[in-house]
Amino acid sequence: MAGNVKVLISPSRYVQGEGAIFEIGRHLRKLGKKALVIGGKRGLEATRKGREKSLSENGLSQMEELFNGECSVAEIERLTAIAAENECDIIIGSGGGKVIDTAKAVAVNAKAVTVIIPTIASSDAPCSAMSVIYKDDGTIERFLITPRNPDVVLVDTGIIAKSPARMLVAGMGDALATWFEADACAGSGSLNVARGQATAAAMTCARLCFDILMEYGLQAKIANEAQVVTPALEKVVEANTLLSGIGFESGGVAAAHSLQDGLNMLEECHGFYHGEKIGFLTLVQLVLEGRPRETLQQVFTFSHQVGLPITLADLKIDGIGEQRLREAVAISCKPKATVHNHAFPITEELVYNALITVDAMGRRLKAGLPIV
Repeated sequence: MAGNVKVLISPSRYVQGEGAIFEIGRHLRKLGKKALVIGGKRGLEATRKGREKSLSENGLSQMEELFNGECSVAEIERLTAIAAENECDIIIGSGGGKVIDTAKAVAVNAKAVTVIIPTIASSDAPCSAMSVIYKDDGTIERFLITPRNPDVVLVDTGIIAKSPARMLVAGMGDALATWFEADACAGSGSLNVARGQATAAAMTCARLCFDILMEYGLQAKIANEAQVVTPALEKVVEANTLLSGIGFESGGVAAAHSLQDGLNMLEECHGFYHGEKIGFLTLVQLVLEGRPRETLQQVFTFSHQVGLPITLADLKIDGIGEQRLREAVAISCKPKATVHNHAFPITEELVYNALITVDAMGRRLKAGLPIV
């Protein structure tokens, strides 16, 4: 019976809008008294003016600590000690992915409130209960699943609009996988990240995420390039951050995210963002599943228009040879990998064939031809 139990997890409070940083204090005043704000130089500067004003007006004090650049055990311990020494009961992460992951881990250790203020919309990490812990050399050490999702996630779209458009596009690539992976898990009965079945709400979030990307993704990129906030940018930021965050954790993940394990072993891919790789691997999942021509044409065209990779050459792996590609596929297809969260048996040969087919389709699209 346990396999039929539905579970949804999400942040306790999600706040989004232009100028939202000037309201951070009212969302925290009942949660704590003193905040440790962690971030890189740019991440701290982006939120400082509104954050300081709002926290002060609401009777909260704060102190800033510069992030050293790596979400490692040593850095987490260093920041936890600072939080304890200064009796900080709120931990704020102000910045990108590694700052966010570090803040979550520090908050767990310090038994403090977790507040995330992303300054880019490049992934669905802000709303999740997961942190990736790295070794000091930059390789992944382990995944930390925190006891609960962040207490507050605040996204100021005015700040996001000033960030590089490539970051927003990477977030769209990450979010692009959400519906298709959740749909695969629902079809196979696979458990979600919270170790339950998906609720109707989670599946609705996942589908809405996809629909928003298709309708507003290119508009949002154009607005981001112009560094202005529009309704389209607001919708896509919410899709990248909240809808994809709920959708992946409470809907489940499948081939697209699993196949990234293989790509991450290829040095040529190290210069690409998580979402850029996931966007390409979503195309691989669609071919692997035998999705209809209309769906393939729609998603390939969208990816090409916004600037996500659609060929092996786009990821600089077109010249690495068949053997290395097959080795990457093998890494992705280990027995307990989420690539097996589909309603049909997955083999390395099927995945390799899908990878090669996506490359051929992408090259056709770039040549001005229908993909099929």
